[in-house]
Amino acid sequence: MAESIYRALRDGALEGELAPALTIKDSVASPFALQVFSHVISHLFSSILAGKSQSRGLVVVSFSRSPSFYLDLLKNKGTDVASSNKQIQILDCYSDPLGWKDQLAGSRNFTALSNEALVSSNAIVFREVKHMDKLYNSIIELGKGLVGGGKIRFSIAIDSADEMLRHAPVSSVARLLSNLRSHDQISSIFWLLHSDLHEARVTAVLEYLSSIVASLEPSHQLANGQRGDLENFSLIKHNSKKGKFHVRFKKRNGRVRVMSEEVHIEQSGINFTSLPSEGAINQGLVPKVMVNPYKYMMAGDLWWIANMRDQLLQWKMCRQTRTAAVVRLFITVIQMMRCLILMRTQMMIWISDYACPIC
Repeated sequence: MAESIYRALRDGALEGELAPALTIKDSVASPFALQVFSHVISHLFSSILAGKSQSRGLVVVSFSRSPSFYLDLLKNKGTDVASSNKQIQILDCYSDPLGWKDQLAGSRNFTALSNEALVSSNAIVFREVKHMDKLYNSIIELGKGLVGGGKIRFSIAIDSADEMLRHAPVSSVARLLSNLRSHDQISSIFWLLHSDLHEARVTAVLEYLSSIVASLEPSHQLANGQRGDLENFSLIKHNSKKGKFHVRFKKRNGRVRVMSEEVHIEQSGINFTSLPSEGAINQGLVPKVMVNPYKYMMAGDLWWIANMRDQLLQWKMCRQTRTAAVVRLFITVIQMMRCLILMRTQMMIWISDYACPIC
């Protein structure tokens, strides 16, 4: 299953389609998203170096970890970062996200500035994380600096959507991710999310923007949510080393494919194994779920469909006329369901702003 994720990110976007987007989410009960995120980065970058990926460069947007963390990660995986600096760039939103250090450095009372951003020429400091439009432009400029113009593509890794949501409303973050997916030179994009830090509607927006959603859950649930007894303490210790890895793939026809594996956290790294037979998901029994189109339709569209249905029930037509009307209705509904993802994303943003106008 993990190989399916690597393949989707490696193969990238088809001409005229949005780039594949992966959300890696976890919770405090199974906090392994960073390990999975790092694992995906190392695999994708290895494919880029080997020329086996559609993308020819990688832009890492670091919010929760320093640039040196990712440089050391790639070095530990056997990658010579010094010789491959033309294929990776790190947009450093970690060292000075709001520009405070830069302002203090300009004053006479403060002269010591962290050299974290100067670890390598691969890292460029970004000091305006509140401005999503400027962040978008900086990411695109870094990517074009790696691959140039034309149709050569690059990939993007954002190590924390949580930090973006701290500084900007969900509508701005969703617009940023949607614009990145629709850019002609973006091959794939993935980000990390701690789901228990946000409301359910916020997590739903980011999942809706994704073509792949990878969720980490604990192997064993605590009894009654209590952590005091020895049995629950043993389960907590057990959950700190492994968990369940559920992945939902959204296909182009709107159907969803669900897969599950078990993830093991070891000193040498992270490993994925198939679930025991009693816990595995039988792919033949998984219902082929279609995304509910009514959730994203406007009120006028819903009224039109309901009115058309009532007329079909009331009209006294011959079988041929009734059949033709049903076919026309069916075709119209299908066309509405196959509307562009960007339009549906914009509707989702409007819904979020209406539900919480102060965000």
